[in-house]
Amino acid sequence: MFENFKSVDLSVGNHSIHGVHAGSGPVLLLLHGYPQTHVMWHKVAPGLAKHFTVVALDLTGYGRSGKPPSDASHTPYSKRAMANDIVNAMQQLGHERFHVAGHDRGGRVAHRMAMDFPSVVRRLAVLDIAPTREMYANTTDAFARAYWHWFFLIQTAPLPENMILADTDAFMYAKCDYAELGPAVFSDEAWQAYLEAFRQSDVVQASCEDYRAAASIDIEHDNEDDNFGRQIACPMLVLWGLNGVIEKCFDPMALWKTRAINVRGEALPGGHYLAEELPELVEQKLAAFFGDFDE
Repeated sequence: MFENFKSVDLSVGNHSIHGVHAGSGPVLLLLHGYPQTHVMWHKVAPGLAKHFTVVALDLTGYGRSGKPPSDASHTPYSKRAMANDIVNAMQQLGHERFHVAGHDRGGRVAHRMAMDFPSVVRRLAVLDIAPTREMYANTTDAFARAYWHWFFLIQTAPLPENMILADTDAFMYAKCDYAELGPAVFSDEAWQAYLEAFRQSDVVQASCEDYRAAASIDIEHDNEDDNFGRQIACPMLVLWGLNGVIEKCFDPMALWKTRAINVRGEALPGGHYLAEELPELVEQKLAAFFGDFDE
């Protein structure tokens, strides 16, 4: 995977951010979801690198990126802190302004990045998410059953950590619905990379902190945006799976239009893991959106 991409580890204070990069042209940052790493872009990144300088990074706490110690408010795993880490890493690569595409957790970091660093993010794309605060606020029985991990991972440490680490592979198979969908979605090499990453106790601990932050400090930051009338200013693309939970339980376009000034989007004929299930279509949609600008 990622043939002709260069591996990098970039210091961002008391930890590092790991990733790969290749290509030339406008800079495009790719951020992964849970429970994955930058590897989730392996079917999309090579094609995009023909037109863009592509950078795919492991989020703080995930994969081979650092796992800083947390605090009572989960501050190091707030999307604000995680976005700051990524911007720091991109600056070290010489990229002061860039496009961003984020799936799942990466989309939430990208959302906060566009809010906190409006001069940095040129265009923003998010894959298969609605805004975090509204998803929690509009919880239904169907959503809670489908996204059970949202409510499990936020429990007080070390309850979810201990339960996951007791049989990490079983948790991963259940979370990703591997028996039903996995073989048709994930390549063997990518799936093994995810399993290996989440067999590490520090990854499990950090990812739980990511979710705890989402249900607490991240919502506080969203409320601050409302109080000050802040919205995402850059053009935004929303893609989601027609067969997924976002389509079933939410109206993603309506929700994102409350957060962004200029947003467009559509459902694609797949599930949650769009970049691995529909790589050619995702590549096409991202290339068109990020290539269609005039500055």
